[in-house]
Amino acid sequence: MLAVIKITGAVLLFLVIVLLLAITIVPRFLDRIYYRGPVSDHFDGERFFNPDGDQDTFQMPGGGSRAGFIFRYLTGRDGRPPWPDHVDVAQAKPPARVEGERMLVTWVGHASVLVQTQGLNILTDPQWSDKTGPFPPPFSLGPRRVAAPGVAFADLPPIDLVLLSHDHWDHLDGPTLTRLWRRDRPHIVTSLGNDTVIKRASGAEATAVDWGQHVPIRPGIDVIVTRAHHWGTRWSSDRNRALWSGFVVTLPSGGNLFFAGDTGFGDGRWPAEAAAHGPIRLALLPIGAFRFVPGQMALGSHMGPVDAVEVHRRLGAARSIPVHWGTFRLSFEQYDTPPRLLAAAMACTGQTGFAPVPIGVPTEIAPYAAPAPVTPVSRDALLKCLDTPAVRAME
Repeated sequence: MLAVIKITGAVLLFLVIVLLLAITIVPRFLDRIYYRGPVSDHFDGERFFNPDGDQDTFQMPGGGSRAGFIFRYLTGRDGRPPWPDHVDVAQAKPPARVEGERMLVTWVGHASVLVQTQGLNILTDPQWSDKTGPFPPPFSLGPRRVAAPGVAFADLPPIDLVLLSHDHWDHLDGPTLTRLWRRDRPHIVTSLGNDTVIKRASGAEATAVDWGQHVPIRPGIDVIVTRAHHWGTRWSSDRNRALWSGFVVTLPSGGNLFFAGDTGFGDGRWPAEAAAHGPIRLALLPIGAFRFVPGQMALGSHMGPVDAVEVHRRLGAARSIPVHWGTFRLSFEQYDTPPRLLAAAMACTGQTGFAPVPIGVPTEIAPYAAPAPVTPVSRDALLKCLDTPAVRAME
């Protein structure tokens, strides 16, 4: 009986791999048109692109072919270090509202963060599914979360505003958006084309605008969609049919909120573009999914801690919280490498105010106060500072 089970499991795994490779290699029937509009400096009339260059976002992580990458990932033949199967989380029960200038922030996991301030409940890239990837449960094929959401969905306060950065499965989760839409009818703000994806995936309505455009929320509170260095797809062939972005939420007092979405460092100018809208009280910056070969410090579309500390400095943020790590295994770095490398990089640059918070632990964010000035550290100098036995031992 055990032999039959093993054979059946092997056959099913083989069929899944064949299906995913077929979707990756011959996917034209899965192409979609999500947006039609005028040509711009980041839209060619059919697909979006990064005005600072796309070569780094088209390269496969660690090199090689897309089919080979997927096969090695699915079969576990990529040399990745072990991850925990489960991480304990003490789930929070946030208040219904946080009024005035006070700001309370709860990291739900991955890129999902609940920000409560000015009587407004804001949620970034909401993801409550157990797995992320194509096909609905129980057929989902993506990685399984190792940490439960930091807030049980039943304990989530009424959501007023959702910031949706792009259409990748780990950020645009149809089942979660369906639940939110049916319960709260939040105002979903995203970038061009993602409103179409959201509608098809969840039935929810969204406001989609271009980089630099403003969406009024309440008097004194606007959402500004900002540039990021990334890419988008649901089915590979529909690559870059929808735009990717970050967000500034302007607030009447205490400083602004910035959510970087999912981004690589690119030309490094987008932090200043976000900061130009006013002082940043809190920045939510990704630091994970950056390593696919030993020693790698960044991916074209995912910045690691080395680049994130420079983004923190260029933003002039009073406080930054690292996200996009420790929930879904999307890359090869060890579970806790991102925060450990972040701490080392912050020490090398002499900065403060950028450190992790536990999933499910509400954190008070003080009103904006200008960070102490620091001398900029070049990337080469930072890498030299990080060339220590402790950092080299990080997988």
